[in-house]
Amino acid sequence: MAGKRLTATELADALQLRTGHIFRDHQRLQRALTHGSARSANAGVDYERFEFLGDRVLGLAVADMLLSDFPNAPEGELSVRLNALVNAEALAQIADEIGLAELIRAGSEVRNLAERKRVNLRADALESLIAVIYLDGGLDAAKRFIHKYWKPRAEAAGAARRDPKTELQEWAHQASTAVPAYQIESRTGPDHDPVFSVSVRVGKFLPATGTGRSKREAEQNAASALLVREGVWKNEETAS
Repeated sequence: MAGKRLTATELADALQLRTGHIFRDHQRLQRALTHGSARSANAGVDYERFEFLGDRVLGLAVADMLLSDFPNAPEGELSVRLNALVNAEALAQIADEIGLAELIRAGSEVRNLAERKRVNLRADALESLIAVIYLDGGLDAAKRFIHKYWKPRAEAAGAARRDPKTELQEWAHQASTAVPAYQIESRTGPDHDPVFSVSVRVGKFLPATGTGRSKREAEQNAASALLVREGVWKNEETAS
């Protein structure tokens, strides 16, 4: 993350090209993309507040999009699709797609962050950006941006995989008549941005681990890792 020191107007111009939104409040946009590591001790906490709002706007817009685009999908499938579209990894990928990381104002110490925390930082910054678009242009403006980048992912092959915990439970019953056992291995990070590490074991099979910003997400990632390792699911990163 280069954290270029652009002026507020230069930042607004750069993001107008990347988002298609014309920003009216340039100072608010700059505050939203200024990480805590680049602020003075007396500065406010705008970054975290924008992130909080952007997370809710994103969830609403994606849920509304899924209801419209998949009218026959049951609630379980919609939940799977939603989780796949709003997790930290998906947000970090979209942040990279629009080159957001290079526009985040952050202190030099972020260069030494572990990869997982760097993923979270990019995801948080994207949520902050969504909040600014919402405050600047309303829900319709936020939806236009979200639809542009999330809709293709919603329609991509594999986006509607079953919930991995449900899949693992059914496979475990057939493979070993055992019930998956989940265990929290660690919880790190601040209260507003925790990272959970969870392991899952099925009978005599080796355990698998997963991380996530919630206990549920970590459990899903652990279940998915075990399913991929045992050949039940293909690895989407290497599958054609």
